This record gives sequence, C-alpha cells and structure tokens, in this order.
Amino acid sequence: MANVVLVHGMWMGGWIWRNVADRLRAAGHDVFAPTLTGLGERVHLARPDVDLDTHINDVVNLILYEDLRDVVLVGHSYAGIVVEGVADRLPERLARLVYLDTGPMGDGVAHLDFYSPEGRAYIDGVVAEQGDGWRLPYPGAGALAEQASLAGLSDDDLALMAARATPQPYETMRQPQQLTRPFAGEYGRVAILCTDGGFTIAQLRAMIADGAPAFQQLAASDWGFHELPTGHWPMLSMPAETAELLDSLAAVPAR
Repeated sequence: MANVVLVHGMWMGGWIWRNVADRLRAAGHDVFAPTLTGLGERVHLARPDVDLDTHINDVVNLILYEDLRDVVLVGHSYAGIVVEGVADRLPERLARLVYLDTGPMGDGVAHLDFYSPEGRAYIDGVVAEQGDGWRLPYPGAGALAEQASLAGLSDDDLALMAARATPQPYETMRQPQQLTRPFAGEYGRVAILCTDGGFTIAQLRAMIADGAPAFQQLAASDWGFHELPTGHWPMLSMPAETAELLDSLAAVPAR
C-alpha cells in the first residue's frame, strides 16, 4: 500500500478531501491531507508574507517529518504549482506526481500568470478593496462558476465550500515558481482531467500536437492521462470515483 498525500486548492483546506481520504484509507493506504498555512483550520496563521514557498514547505516538511517514501503526491487546482515545487525538492521521496485538473507551470511562472491581464487587474482590485491588500476572498459560487465548472456539486457541497472557505494569501499566487533541477524520470507523472467544462484527453493531445506552448510540458512520453466526467471539484462531486482512480494509480509499482 502507498503513502498518499492530498493537497487542496485555493481557499480550501485538508477537510475537502475527507470523503476521498476515508475511501483510500479503507483500501489500506496511509493518507495525509495537510491544510496549507493560512487556510482552513490554519487560517489564524494567515499573514501578508505567506507565499508559495510557505505552502511548498508545508508539504515538504510533512513528508520529511513523517518520513514518507514512495509517495503518491496529488495536487488539485492551485496546488499543482505547490506539488511541482515539492517534487523539485524531494524527487527521491516520490513514486508518482498527480495533477488533478491542473498541470505543471514550469520555472519562473506564478499561479497568477494563468490569468489574463484583465483577470489579474480585477483580482488586484479585489485584494486591494476587500482583502486588506494581501488576501483574496472566496468569491462565492456565482463568480467561481465563471472560472471553473461546478458540475456535480450539490447545494450542500456549495454550502460546505462557502462555510469553510478562507481567503487565499495573495503572495501564494504572485510568487513565481523556482525550480532547481530538471525532471530526470525519478517518479511517474499523471494528469487527471475533469472533462465537464474542461479538456478531454483527446483535446489535450490535439493542443500538444499543434505546438501550443502552454501544453508542451505534457508532451513527454512518460505522462499518463486519465479523465473524470465531472467538474473541477471531483473530491466532492465524485469522491468514490476519484478515490478509485487514485487507488489504481497508487497500486502501480514505483519507478
């Protein structure tokens, strides 16, 4: 059985993985779902200098202090850039790196670079006006639906997200990723695409073949691709299927 580390996305916390984590534990895995600094039950630690490095160190230190090896490291949404940084620092500890409805960003890229110039300007304004200049408040389901698919989420799911969401420290989005070593095949790489409102594998392969710069990191032959027919939060909308897929990935022998 594997050590599985589940890392949540923006505004959320380790709590969002509960239904997936319980199923993976029942399947025999050791599962860790850390809450990143300043979010969830660690909201009291939020401060202006919490940045991407802080969140990478949260996960690095979990792996080191729990002495985890052969880790299946899963990052959802924003956490794609977090787990990318963790893998750069601890490649020898990983068996598999899993991007859940997200992907690798690359050296020198910040999460905020994913947004259009207009989107970044809007977010800057929200942070300045509503977040004391350093926090991005949870936007609510209406605004969230303009950014990602809410398919499969019930009213109870949306109410839970709204009740437990906490503002995102803005430096976590603005700080560029700093990678120190090229990928050398130490672990397997997997991308799971949530296809309702996002890319299918066929569409992704077409973008890679067309030479789209944003997708060329996914062109290497070692990548594995999987789909979940749901929206952007499969740990809530399809917890059983998400756990089953992660269980199957954890069962694949480490490199």
